[in-house]
Amino acid sequence: MAKAMTKTQILAKLAECVGITKKQAGEALACLVDMAYKGAKDGFTLPGLGKLVIVARKARTGRNPATGASIKIPAKKVLKFRIAKAAKEAISPTKK
Repeated sequence: MAKAMTKTQILAKLAECVGITKKQAGEALACLVDMAYKGAKDGFTLPGLGKLVIVARKARTGRNPATGASIKIPAKKVLKFRIAKAAKEAISPTKK
């Protein structure tokens, strides 16, 4: 199985595809990441890839696996990335 691309490899490929320098590609990626961080609370969408959203989890009862004792897990907000339909179909097409 091939390894995941490193940040340097991603920036090099992005710079090559768009025809800009690696430094400009790094600045563009940093700007995109910053926009995602700031926009996550309202739902940040990358068209064709997916949407970054904050989801509220309810309080629940869990179990300590070591002792078997019940514990109360408080409600909290978590960050999730919902994959776009186009990305799902491009990566693993559905059988017809």
